[in-house]
Amino acid sequence: MKAAIVTIGDEILIGQIIDTNSSYIAKALDKIGIATHEMISISDDKQHILNTLFYFQNKVDVVIMTGGLGPTKDDITKKTFCDYFEDELVENTSVLEHVRDLIESFYRRPISQINKEQALVPSKAKILFNKMGTAPGMWMEKENTVFVSLPGVPYEMKYLVDHEVVPQLIQRFKRPYIVHKTIMTYGRGESLIAEQIEDWEDNLPKYIKLAYLPAPGRVRLRLTARGENEKDLLEALEIQIKELYRLIGEIIIGIDEDESIEIVVGKLLKEREVTLSLAESCTGGKMAEVITSISGASSYFKGSIVSYATEAKIKILGVDESLITNFSVVSEEVAKNMALQSQKLFHTDYAIATTGNAGPNKGDSDAKTGTVYIALATPKEVYCEQFNFGQPREKVIGRAVNKAFELLYKEILKN
Repeated sequence: MKAAIVTIGDEILIGQIIDTNSSYIAKALDKIGIATHEMISISDDKQHILNTLFYFQNKVDVVIMTGGLGPTKDDITKKTFCDYFEDELVENTSVLEHVRDLIESFYRRPISQINKEQALVPSKAKILFNKMGTAPGMWMEKENTVFVSLPGVPYEMKYLVDHEVVPQLIQRFKRPYIVHKTIMTYGRGESLIAEQIEDWEDNLPKYIKLAYLPAPGRVRLRLTARGENEKDLLEALEIQIKELYRLIGEIIIGIDEDESIEIVVGKLLKEREVTLSLAESCTGGKMAEVITSISGASSYFKGSIVSYATEAKIKILGVDESLITNFSVVSEEVAKNMALQSQKLFHTDYAIATTGNAGPNKGDSDAKTGTVYIALATPKEVYCEQFNFGQPREKVIGRAVNKAFELLYKEILKN
């Protein structure tokens, strides 16, 4: 089965907002065996919307559109639907009662005419009831294609996808299974991994595909299997994953998206009842942001000092000024002292420190752009490693964060 996802809105095309709806819908469809064939964004223009509907007619099984269902004049999707399906707008009493109740109970004001017009829907449409907002979703069919129109507000769209669209697609279509397994690797580049697993990749069954998804400091290997029997697909993927562990097991951190290295490290810290603190310079608080995005991190993460400026390293973190004078602010000696000071201030078992020159310009050090020192203070010692992560700046910061977690991960496993 094939699907197309269409987002409607000039605000997307001019870069004012980021389209997150398409990603959410594609993942939801993929879970039920519907492959997204195409994904596009179009303007709030009647003819553009009509052309898109004609384009996908009979080309895909399902078209899911978001946006253009609001109460203002620039929201024209409903009227355009009527033109395409040779239909007319009629008032839906159930939707009207919901809109009235929402406006009067939540906003505590009388319902306006513009609010009432939210209850106007194409007469041929199957209504997808939107408990989260005033704009209902619409399901319409023409020849071999189902067209679904949803509001563009993300939390309303998500509710309708989960509670209306997906259940009805499951009931409406017989679908194959699509099963994914994502292997998370750290500390080795995409090209080197590809060389190491080349023979294995060449001998994968035809119904299993491999995709490389590189990011600074990490590479995800996504295995996708398609077929009619889910159990057989899962068993086949397990066999292939075991072979991957044999080939590159030393760089595999976990399986699937929720097994990122910061989550794995957090689990280890929690299981062993040890704590962590940070002293960040060139990473600017990014490590703390990543850690605190994990639920339950407060049980092992005690805090961070973002001593970005040299003065902050001395006056707030307590770094020995003579080390900066003698060795430079970007040096092994300063990184080690930063880690030890963080460990001391927060009374933690482990502490990580980063100092470097992320570029593109040099700061208070003559260190080459891309240079980063990462120090790790443990219950027994402190050590530091030097790296050059190249450019651009975003790459340096991302790779430094991932490398720091990788060093901590390996250190915890040693003990």
